Amino acid sequence: MFMGEYRHNIDEKGRMIIPAKFRENLGSSFVVTRGLDQCLFVYPEEEWRHLEQKLKTLPFTKKDARAFTRFFFSGATECELDKQGRANIASVLRSYAKLEKECVIIGVSNRVEIWSKEIWEEYVAESEDSFAEIAEGIVDFDL
Repeated sequence: MFMGEYRHNIDEKGRMIIPAKFRENLGSSFVVTRGLDQCLFVYPEEEWRHLEQKLKTLPFTKKDARAFTRFFFSGATECELDKQGRANIASVLRSYAKLEKECVIIGVSNRVEIWSKEIWEEYVAESEDSFAEIAEGIVDFDL
């Protein structure tokens, strides 16, 4: 399971340190793709294969299913860690998530998300006010 929030910089070559706490669960090879809310989703290979199987069941005759599948898979790239624990993030993905220097890397259960610092802080500021409402609107998990 992935959890926590970490801050790292991305260099001019697109390399970013992946937090040590995430490296073991991600493995030596993992998939990075466009995520929702203008961040990147990072999946261990096993989780990616599981997600791929689910997405294959979407009806290709539905426009929204085709659009989502295209969006999700066209941006996907396999990444590996170098000896310093860095991953090279493809330029198309850096551009999509507006990753320029300061980044926030968060654990979200079965995946890791990579955000630009500015977009993350804006998202948190907007979400904090409605967190209680969001919690009330989802299934009661007896938390």
